[in-house]
Amino acid sequence: MSSARLTDTFNRRTFVLGSAMGGIGVLLAMRLGYLSIAQNEKYKAASESNRVNLTLIPPRRGWILDRNGAALASNRADFRVDLIPDRVVDADKTLATLASLLDLSPDKVGDIHDKLDKSRGFQPVEVAANLNWDKFAAVSVRLPELPGVVPQRGYSRFYPTGATVGHLVGYVGPASAEDYERERNPLLITPGFKIGKDALEKYFETRLRGVPGARRVEATASGRVVRDLGTREDVPGKPIQLTINGPLQDYASRRIGLESGSVVVIDCLTGDVLAMASMPSFDPNSFSDGIGRIEWKMLSDDDHVPLRNKVLRGLYPPGSTVKPMVALSFLEAGLDPNASVNCAGGLRVGNRVFHCWNHRGHGATNMAKGIYQSCDVYFYHFAQQMGMDVIAAMAKRLGLGQEFPLPVAGQSYGTVPDPAWKLRKYKQPWAIYDTVNATIGQGYMLVNPLQQAVMASRIASGLELMPRLLLDRHAPQPKSMGFKQEHLDYIHAAMNEVVNGRGTAGKARLPIPNVQMAGKTGTAQVVGLNIGNGKGGLWKHRDHGHFICFAPFDKPRYACAVAIEHGGGSGAAYPIARDVMTFLFDPGKALEVLEGFEKQWGGNVQQRMAARYDAYAAQYGASAPKAADDAQVAQEVAAENKPVPEPTAAQTDAAPPPPEPTTPEPGTPAQGASPRPAPGTAPAPATPATPATSGAQ
Repeated sequence: MSSARLTDTFNRRTFVLGSAMGGIGVLLAMRLGYLSIAQNEKYKAASESNRVNLTLIPPRRGWILDRNGAALASNRADFRVDLIPDRVVDADKTLATLASLLDLSPDKVGDIHDKLDKSRGFQPVEVAANLNWDKFAAVSVRLPELPGVVPQRGYSRFYPTGATVGHLVGYVGPASAEDYERERNPLLITPGFKIGKDALEKYFETRLRGVPGARRVEATASGRVVRDLGTREDVPGKPIQLTINGPLQDYASRRIGLESGSVVVIDCLTGDVLAMASMPSFDPNSFSDGIGRIEWKMLSDDDHVPLRNKVLRGLYPPGSTVKPMVALSFLEAGLDPNASVNCAGGLRVGNRVFHCWNHRGHGATNMAKGIYQSCDVYFYHFAQQMGMDVIAAMAKRLGLGQEFPLPVAGQSYGTVPDPAWKLRKYKQPWAIYDTVNATIGQGYMLVNPLQQAVMASRIASGLELMPRLLLDRHAPQPKSMGFKQEHLDYIHAAMNEVVNGRGTAGKARLPIPNVQMAGKTGTAQVVGLNIGNGKGGLWKHRDHGHFICFAPFDKPRYACAVAIEHGGGSGAAYPIARDVMTFLFDPGKALEVLEGFEKQWGGNVQQRMAARYDAYAAQYGASAPKAADDAQVAQEVAAENKPVPEPTAAQTDAAPPPPEPTTPEPGTPAQGASPRPAPGTAPAPATPATPATSGAQ
């Protein structure tokens, strides 16, 4: 090959290689230009993101206030420690270190393990809250060896009176995976952020939540903070002011004591709900921190059903508390109140004998005596003449069977039976014994305590009061129900006689000079007389006790309803109503009585719950069953709040009225009642109580 040919070949190859290199250079230049010009903002942001960390600051929830501006649910500054599951390398080692640093008990460590097992990777798991500075600092300095641990300063939800507002206010908790999937809001997976899970906290979540803040810091590649670049403060949620009287709510809840029951107090001028207490209850502070296995076992073992809101979800036969309502229906339908019937202890209706609670009889009985002596025969007799349609219409007019427009998740509105209802429900015609049963608050009739309180307030005021929970000082005045004043005066006088005269609740008299309370007792049968007498024996076989009242009787201002489950009769209810109404007029006198009771009961609500917790922890410790997660808790609460089912078959027999018990001595349980386990002891297996001899009121 000649030198010329070699030179030509070399030149061609040089040109090709040079062209290729030039093309690559042009491409690189174009790419660099694209990245530096067209993609400038993108990579500038990425660079800034590597240099700067942006962290959301959970907003402070809006406070829930009582009518006087006192906090029922507030926020308090605290130090806390959380775990981010997908960042934890060795869960056992990390928890062992945290347990030694934070003095976590074995059952608490077990609870955290359970939550880690159930959580999604992005869901923060609370390890401890309300820490002091020393413990918080001890965790902070060990962070390099604790991946996934997030210590932070922030605010936590705080309920000053604890369990006394559990059912009323609800509680907060970490957002679930379902909550995040529904909203896709990064705030929901921010450590320390919680949302409303029940009652008012859940109903007003949007209003209470607020707007998160943000913190920008410059950090190294290893995560060490170099300097703060700026902070945007959070915007707290808006507060909610309720009609509730906080001290009264606390007193009513405490006064229920060892019983299972509810108290509702309504302002007779406006319809404002001043107290809505359901006990026993749960401590929303514990629920908000994440319920542990010890507390979950306590709640699960309690036959007094602390997860049920008895005010809105409890349904009971109202017993004789409906008699003023029935009497008012008679008056409005034209019955002469002086019309009398002779009560000899029972009345034959068809081929059945319907007994009076007083088997000796009441003798000649008119309407007033029928109310204050609670004579069943009077109502048996005249109910047949007036008919059930008249009674049912008045019951609905006074609020029974009604669902009220309240900011609550649900209500069980019960049953006000009438001929059309029975035909629709059972495909059977109404019978005369159905009227006779209903007229003494037995048979098919079911009500909740809020409805009973509304009934009492409407009878007291003659106004179409609607219960309200949100305070509105400019709400329009309720309108008149159109009752004749002389009819209301007659019913008021008879109900006043129940307490202050010849009636069945003389020991309910208020210890307040010049203030008289009018009321009506009621005992609702739970089981047939072939099973028990309703006064002693198994707790679940005892009769429910009811009492409705208002005061002052001559110028009603407050109405109240008390329902005690399995209390053995109205003798368990009206002492509570007496003391709650006393608190409205003389708080000091009422508190003095309550403090005496609580010494016998083992302390106030918080003290008794703490003692019971300690007893359970000592007995079970980490061996207690795993606590339910948020979803299971919600399911359990829903199950406990299912309404009482209506009978599947029509009732075809007389409902015998149970006799009222004598009033229990102050500070003692109702007759035949089995006391709860003493504070500081674990529960023992229940043993039937010795049946008590019950006397008629």
